[in-house]
Amino acid sequence: MPFSAEPPASGERYALSASLDNARHLSSLLRAVHFQDHATCLATASGLRVTVEDAKCIQANAFIQAEIFQEFSIQEESVMFRISLSVLLDCLTIFGTSSLPGTSTALRMCYRGYGYPLMLFLEEGGVVTVCKINTQEPEELLDFDFCSTKVVNKIILQSEGLREAFAELDMTSEVLQITMSPDKPYFRLSTFGNAGSAHLDYPRDSDLIEAFHCNQTQTNRYKISLLKPSTKALALSCKVSIRTDAQGFLSLQYMIRNEDGQICFVEYYCCPDENITEAEL
Repeated sequence: MPFSAEPPASGERYALSASLDNARHLSSLLRAVHFQDHATCLATASGLRVTVEDAKCIQANAFIQAEIFQEFSIQEESVMFRISLSVLLDCLTIFGTSSLPGTSTALRMCYRGYGYPLMLFLEEGGVVTVCKINTQEPEELLDFDFCSTKVVNKIILQSEGLREAFAELDMTSEVLQITMSPDKPYFRLSTFGNAGSAHLDYPRDSDLIEAFHCNQTQTNRYKISLLKPSTKALALSCKVSIRTDAQGFLSLQYMIRNEDGQICFVEYYCCPDENITEAEL
């Protein structure tokens, strides 16, 4: 790694330093949650979590485990800062989004601590670029409290099944209705667009369904405008875990395998549409 031996300036230790042989592994994951300008980054010994929120209704988290990095060093229990995700992505792709065959952009990322900028050292083909991105005070994040003990229904689906569904359903609909049940229709996606109602059913023994754990029948509606950002992660993923809790909060967890075969996760949490009454279901 070109930057692994670089000492911290003035002998200071970085609160966080990390190196990647291929910056594209990071930029593709960050693009999957890039639906708002700013993100909150939380680094712990287990890795990096990048969180984006909108309107207190939807939250996306990109998880990059420490093992993905060639070097990942943190000097505190946790390091947290807010940053412009748009600027960060521009810097990570400063050499372009597609490298020539056999080349990649190497990255070293350093953060000295509260009030300091995030520093990026990017190298490709012997050319080194240094970027400094101002960081901000992190805002308090939503806590969807989505622990496994509160999950009512859970389905693990091959991503191609959900990609086909989004291609077939009427996206002029304002909402996507999701039914999960231990009985028929088991797993149903419904839209109510300009062309009328459309339903797509998956039997529990479908080849696309890898796990089916439904304890009770639930039907909830979610604004499609809130779910659309998650299609970026869906496009990259190979599997998706769909979970709901008793209040109808939705978790979509996408398993993404990078070019080196390493596994990362992007998770979206979404509030149910409270404007829908029981009588309408």
